[in-house]
Amino acid sequence: MPNTASAKKKLRQAKKRTLRNRLVKAKVKAAIKKFNEALQSQNVENIKTALIGAVKALDKAAAKGVIHKNSAARKKSRLYKKLKQLSIAV
Repeated sequence: MPNTASAKKKLRQAKKRTLRNRLVKAKVKAAIKKFNEALQSQNVENIKTALIGAVKALDKAAAKGVIHKNSAARKKSRLYKKLKQLSIAV
């Protein structure tokens, strides 16, 4: 347990940030999962909207500093790669 007032405040701030970061990461994971499910259904409209949502969630997370910008870029690249493989297969 923190003893000083400043340490107590830092603990409160850390808890807030942790909660906020978890929510943002959960949104990113949900968006990516939705995109993967849309790929399985092979509905073009669903795939497009899910891809836009996933990219938007990744960009927001990177802008907020929740995930690193290179991590977001890598994940977006993998999403586009999956989309490209599907269009070749279909």
